[in-house]
Amino acid sequence: MSVNYKLVQKKNPLKKEASAKWYAIPNSARPLSQKAMTRAATENTSTAPTELESAMDLLAAFIPQQLQQGHTVNVPGLGTFRLSFKSEGVEKIDDFRPERMIKSPRIVFSPAKELREKTLQGLSFENGGVLEGGINYASLVDYRKAKGLPAPGGGTTADGSTPGGGSSPGGSGGQSENPLG
Repeated sequence: MSVNYKLVQKKNPLKKEASAKWYAIPNSARPLSQKAMTRAATENTSTAPTELESAMDLLAAFIPQQLQQGHTVNVPGLGTFRLSFKSEGVEKIDDFRPERMIKSPRIVFSPAKELREKTLQGLSFENGGVLEGGINYASLVDYRKAKGLPAPGGGTTADGSTPGGGSSPGGSGGQSENPLG
């Protein structure tokens, strides 16, 4: 399965003096509507799309209720939801004021191992364009043409990437990895 990415130039906010670098970001398509998703998910099954919609609505109501009660919610096959937050510390236990000292509550989702493996297995990456200065170029080739830039040394492939310049999931953790996510 090939995943599209766009190239975007960003500065690392932790290294303001450093020049901006080009990073790949996911080129996400619009999500399917709930009806379209449930139709696609139940295709070739005996489950009616409305049954799946109802189950999803029930789960969407159940998860917040459980999280607010302090429970972790495990959805088999999908993953686990839990609440998390930051807190200020105090020297004396009696000085702790939760209304002032607990901050940034958020929901953390950890995908199930099976979901993660099924999603990441066999991924490849395909150039889906360049975003610069609010202009969205359809491909790296289009960007180079618009900027009057020559093709790199060995030319480009049909998708605008350089030959041998593929990528794999996980990365090496080197300096060129996107520090901004």
